[in-house]
Amino acid sequence: MPYDPLTPPLNLYVRSLGLQPARGVSDHLTRVLDKRLDPVELSIIAERATYIGVTDEFARICDYFKPADGHTPAGFRFEYDLEPDGLLNVNLVRDISYDSDGRKRPTNVIYSADSANPYEVEPIAPLLGNLTCNPGIIYDLFINNDKANVGHKFSTRDEVMAELGRILGPGVDISVELNNPFEPDFNKILEEAAFFKEMLSEWRVVIKVPHTGPVNADNVGQLLEGNGRLDTRYWEPGTADALRGHNLALKLHEAGYRINYTLMFEPYQTQMALQARPYFINSFIRHRLVQSRKFVELLDRIDAGDADAKVQLRDYMLSTDYLSGADEGFDPDQAVEKARTVVEYRHIEDDEGSDGLDGVRHNLRVLRNANLPDTRLIICSMEGDQNYPDIDRLLASEEFEDMADRVVVTAEPSYLARFTSTNQVVSYQRRFMKAAQGEK
Repeated sequence: MPYDPLTPPLNLYVRSLGLQPARGVSDHLTRVLDKRLDPVELSIIAERATYIGVTDEFARICDYFKPADGHTPAGFRFEYDLEPDGLLNVNLVRDISYDSDGRKRPTNVIYSADSANPYEVEPIAPLLGNLTCNPGIIYDLFINNDKANVGHKFSTRDEVMAELGRILGPGVDISVELNNPFEPDFNKILEEAAFFKEMLSEWRVVIKVPHTGPVNADNVGQLLEGNGRLDTRYWEPGTADALRGHNLALKLHEAGYRINYTLMFEPYQTQMALQARPYFINSFIRHRLVQSRKFVELLDRIDAGDADAKVQLRDYMLSTDYLSGADEGFDPDQAVEKARTVVEYRHIEDDEGSDGLDGVRHNLRVLRNANLPDTRLIICSMEGDQNYPDIDRLLASEEFEDMADRVVVTAEPSYLARFTSTNQVVSYQRRFMKAAQGEK
């Protein structure tokens, strides 16, 4: 209710209801008594409820995370189930919009770390609601990186994930990508998912499933040998191959797992991806924007009469998988037309997409109209001076002010950290510290 300066605030709590504990109620009831209620909630409950208890799920969650007496763990919201006999059962429901004791986080936008480096994650852990990682982040950027994996303390993915789970605590979802999305035996995939559920708990684990496109179990080896080029064009996949990720995500969802459906680069991927009922979808920013600007540069040279630029454009499209490994002789004129289509679709030369955020805008509009109220958009893969400020500006705009609670912003902790500072911070610290020295 709106603040009225003429009316003193009235603090209402679950204990204000004066309900009797249900017979055999657990000791966890003390964790709910100081939960604040608004006047409407209190009046509705008071009219119908006689006894109060907590659900078995409430007890399971608190027994697992062991919050301090009188408190509930971060990452859960309170819900109230009123039984016909007047029993009010208090439940906890997983929701990373909430901090400990069922309090909303400071902002609707949630932050996430795109890292598997425990040393890097630890300083930002109290500010996060999610962590996302993949095999490349785990192995290339941490385990096999001598500078990051100090003293080679960690040697396996499982060791790293267990340590991240310890650092992050109960309020942070952890997205773990499957090692082999092309595994033909779904039971083996379930075993891998179950292993991480056991390690991180059913409430924190999110299984990261990638789009597969034209890649399948038979041709994935092409990516790992020779020049690493796939001989199938990305826009000509077999139907079963292209939809493998969708079906895998849906099957894991039906098995009770929340899904982070990843490798979403183009807006047109979104509507079909949502059919798999993912918990997270993604908008990748960095490489797509870099490639779009390269297209514009080469097309401008072509339009200015630079004959060499056509072949350079064709070769650039080969190197970035717009064309397949079998397209070495692709007609440069056709490459030019394809590049023009890409540039037009991405709105790279108008306000919708000049900042590379046309996909974010599209995905937020789609989510606004989807029947998936718990699905969030992860904005990921960013770098440079403008990606994060542009995202911040978009989320503060009038068009998307209602969608901020559907957004997770993820990046390497060091990238997010750079935007906590300005030059004036240094200037003022110089002034303050000099003043403090003068008082000694």
